[in-house]
Amino acid sequence: MARAGLNLGVRDLAGLAQVSTNTITRLERGESLYPRTIEAIRTALETAGVEFIAENGGGAGVRLKR
Repeated sequence: MARAGLNLGVRDLAGLAQVSTNTITRLERGESLYPRTIEAIRTALETAGVEFIAENGGGAGVRLKR
């Protein structure tokens, strides 16, 4: 959802996070990844303008920063 909101392709996000495209695909399939890899992707998305929202009764989510 975050990647789509930023109009980033798999290759774009992989480059920003310095991981392989296969890693992004695995993440989006829900496969397990190393915590440091997830943190690298999260940091890349936050730097690109995504804000992660904690669960507030409706589940966790994302939104674009203003």
